[in-house]
Amino acid sequence: MPVISLPDRHTGTGAGGDIVALDVHAVRVCVVNAGLEDAVCALRVAPAQRASVGDVDFNLADARRVPGSEAMTILAGDAVVGFYRLDHVVAVVSPRPLGAGTVGLRAFLLDARWQGRGLARLALRACCDDLARRWPAAMLLALNVDCANLVALAAYRGAGFVDTGALVAGGAAGPQRLMLRRLDAAAMGESANG
Repeated sequence: MPVISLPDRHTGTGAGGDIVALDVHAVRVCVVNAGLEDAVCALRVAPAQRASVGDVDFNLADARRVPGSEAMTILAGDAVVGFYRLDHVVAVVSPRPLGAGTVGLRAFLLDARWQGRGLARLALRACCDDLARRWPAAMLLALNVDCANLVALAAYRGAGFVDTGALVAGGAAGPQRLMLRRLDAAAMGESANG
């Protein structure tokens, strides 16, 4: 499983809601399994972010129902800090064909208590590493991001995604930009060094 080290200690929320120091050694991703499901369902985002990322319970259940979709979790150390889903049917992300080997990234979120610590960029790198390992035929990762979500746009750019300039209609939060990231070895090296 790909591991990306974090440089220092971070804080998170303990079981009682208290802020606790966590020695976070790595950010990694894995398929949601029965042992992680409750922690994934407990993830929350700020109210203003709900329209952008959707409901975690719905996305988890829908990913299990839809052929070619996978529910994924983001871990920092042993803490479940985020969720996303992968879709191998790219029509859910782009109305135009993007070619064989394209995977869609949807419903990417970090729990509100873990935002603002640089974990999104590390999680996206771990996602790409995971795809390269488990789905070696995957060559391109595609996602939509709300045009007004400047923080997310910057995070995706920092993780190697390129804004295509194409707008995708729909989305609960308004129009979205289609962003792409190559998954080949050269792009992986560029992202690791960037």
